[in-house]
Amino acid sequence: MPGSFRHTQAPDPHIQNGRTIMRDHPEVKQYFGPYPLSGVYIVGVVLLQLLMGFLLRDAGWLLIILSAYVFGAFASHALFVLIHDATHTLVSKTQATNKLFGILCNVGQGVPSAMSFRLFPLLHHARMGEYDYDGDLSSHWEARLVGTSTTRKALWLLLFPIVEMLRPLHIQKASIDQWTVFNVIAIIASDALIWQVSGVQGLAYILLSTLFGVGFHIVGGRWIQEHYIFKEGQETYSYYGPLNLVSFNVGYHYEHHDLVQVPWVHLPKIKALAPECYEHLYAHQSWGHVLTQFLFDKKLDLYSRMIR
Repeated sequence: MPGSFRHTQAPDPHIQNGRTIMRDHPEVKQYFGPYPLSGVYIVGVVLLQLLMGFLLRDAGWLLIILSAYVFGAFASHALFVLIHDATHTLVSKTQATNKLFGILCNVGQGVPSAMSFRLFPLLHHARMGEYDYDGDLSSHWEARLVGTSTTRKALWLLLFPIVEMLRPLHIQKASIDQWTVFNVIAIIASDALIWQVSGVQGLAYILLSTLFGVGFHIVGGRWIQEHYIFKEGQETYSYYGPLNLVSFNVGYHYEHHDLVQVPWVHLPKIKALAPECYEHLYAHQSWGHVLTQFLFDKKLDLYSRMIR
């Protein structure tokens, strides 16, 4: 009904789906485990962002904004995807190394989010759809404030980085540890160094890239694509469009939920290996279409999610 989440008593469908795939296709286990080349990609994307900031150190503000929107948003979004893989210990074998790679991603984003983010995907998988634990769900106040208004939905997407920082307020296990503190200190230091080398324009490019890469941008369709209900009864959705090429296959979200041990590079292989598990599901082909439908369809709002 309007003004409330969809309620379900069904168990998490990914638990059984993952078990079915491992039973019927035991060879899938060859794709489990870290993909060390992700570390090389992290270094490369971060250096690219730093180089762009340096090249724009004397640029006008219009060029900086356009560069951040047209190019930087894709780079910053890609770093968010790699932080996500690091959270699942899919970049390196050790937790500490994965955490350091996550913090390195933040150097190219200008925002210390990697360590505070780590808890949420783990809880999201373990307790998907549980309001008190799933940080991917909107808060009630958030959903009521946005409502079905196209303008408020657009503003919500634009301010999504701030929304993400407020989400921990309704999560039961949110906490701060020494890694979170180190993350903040490291990024304050790296931002200061960027400011010194590339000026306010260079730092602004990096920060704007992150603002756009999380919010009102075509890659922002990813946040709507993953779990907003486009087909009644289906809780998770994949995206199989071309932007997976610059987003480290983050669109393969159903596959990721089924087998969280699989790094981004192998997710398309899961779909190819077990087509019987995916061909019947509704999937998206365009993040742009997802965004348009979300903004203008009055039947879609922040409550268009399942909770259990």
